[in-house]
Formats: sequence, structure tokens, C-alpha cells
Amino acid sequence: MLFGKIDYLNLLPFHVFLKRYPLSNQTKKSIEFKKGTPAKLCEDLSKRRIDAAIISSIESRNPKYTKLNLGICAKGAVKSVLVRKNSAKMLDPASKSSNMLSKILELDGEVIIGDEALRQYIKDGRDKFYDMGEIWQQKTGLPFVFGLFCCNKNQNLYKKIINQFLKQKIKIPKYILNEYSKSRNIAPNMILWYLEHISYNIKFKEKRALKKFISLAKKYNFQP
Repeated sequence: MLFGKIDYLNLLPFHVFLKRYPLSNQTKKSIEFKKGTPAKLCEDLSKRRIDAAIISSIESRNPKYTKLNLGICAKGAVKSVLVRKNSAKMLDPASKSSNMLSKILELDGEVIIGDEALRQYIKDGRDKFYDMGEIWQQKTGLPFVFGLFCCNKNQNLYKKIINQFLKQKIKIPKYILNEYSKSRNIAPNMILWYLEHISYNIKFKEKRALKKFISLAKKYNFQP
């Protein structure tokens, strides 16, 4: 089992769950070792350096992957996938989905994702940014799926793990919250506030949203 870890706050509940899940110490160490951005994990999964990861949703349509019902989703404002207003146009190499979404939404400016985006949002205020999750929801009435769990082996094991995770409400221990607060320079209460805007279960609306996103991306000559 070689699971690639997106080391962003949006997946903190899942990583807390994995710490408690009965996996071997070797597997847990490998998860910590196989960290990366969504774009990096897309490459690692494609080249079979890992056998599972939550990757950019735009890459998940590759037919060689098995898709499971865990993703990084937002039913509106997400606070961490942004375009800075009144800035030079610049894509973020960490996420193909966010870059493509900015094109679909016709937003000009600097694309910023992840913990750095959240940090800037808190520091500079919402008026400085376009929140792409919010704008997508306003235009389509649908949530947005930024990342999707994909694997190329061990799918039954991963399916079991994911199903257990989705049944639980994960409480983040105070010591872990404080560790992430220090490493990300974001206050603990703001981390918890942020996580209220994230969901993980891929249901009917999320599947519709993903299908619509991929369809729109094809107009920009994206080939999964």
C-alpha cells in the first residue's frame, strides 16, 4: 500500500483518521514520505510510484484509474482556491483543476490554492479575491470537486478505508491542531472554520458537477 498524501489542511480530517486506522507502521511512514501537491501526486500515480492518491479532479478521468467516492469538495465558497483580483494573470503549478476552473470561469489574475491561499485570504480579506468554489456554485448550482481519490491497485482495501472514514465525524486532537497551526501560521480556530467549508463524500450532485467540469474543460482542448 503506497498512498500519496496531499499535505494541505483540506485533508487534515482524513489524515487524522488514517493515523488511528489499523495500518502497519511501515505503511503509515510511507504515507508521510509520499507527500506532494495535487499535480505531483498525479505524476506519481501515473508512473506507479504510488498506488493511490487524491489527485486533481481533471486528471481523474483517465480510464486507467479506479475512482472511489472520496474527494475534496465545496458546496460554495471554499476559501483556499482563489484568484487574486487586479493582479497579473498567473497559473498555479500545483493544481491543474484550479487552473482550468479559472479559465472556465473567465477569471483573470493570479491563481492561488491550498494553505497559502487560505493564509492570504485571512490576511487580506475576501474582497481581494475571487473564490472559485463560490463562483462555480453561483453559475451552475452545483458543488465543485477539486480532487478525487484514485487508485491503480488495492482498490478493495482503499474502498474499505474510505467507507469507514465517510461514516465518521472526525475530531481533530488539540495537539495536532496546534502543530498544524504553527507549521501553517494559521490560528487553530481559523483552521476549524475553514474545514466547515469542505466536504468529502462524492454523491449524486458531486458526480454531476465533476461530469460538467470535464465537459467544459474539453472546450479548452484538455485531454485526460
